Amino acid sequence: MAANDAFGNDLVWLSVLVQRRYAQICADHGLTTVQATLLCVIKDRPVGMGELAQLLGVAKNALSGLVDRMERNGFVHRETVQRDRRAVMLSTTSLGGELVTALYADVGRRLPDIAAALPADQRAQLAKAVARLAAPAYETA
Repeated sequence: MAANDAFGNDLVWLSVLVQRRYAQICADHGLTTVQATLLCVIKDRPVGMGELAQLLGVAKNALSGLVDRMERNGFVHRETVQRDRRAVMLSTTSLGGELVTALYADVGRRLPDIAAALPADQRAQLAKAVARLAAPAYETA
């Protein structure tokens, strides 16, 4: 097996570890990973449904069902845009804001534990590398 193949395989397994831990953290807050990710995307600003569907990688009709459920739970609210009544912006409610703040704090505490076996200097290097790799995702969000 080539070194690059092993690295790719290791990245897949790291992804599995991250996804499992993230799913557990979300479940501890009563959310699915998709619900949690939606709240994280709209945490700081209202986002239009079209942009949200693109950011989450879901079809608009699937997003509507997800938003309906989250709205019923009191986590988000929809608001029509004055200049285009067909456009809808989604933002967190105060309950949704509290929930996503607690989720962020918990993710910040518990997700980095995946790298706990590494020495401190290697964890710092990994944190810098991950930040560089994730930067393009932040730019689009």
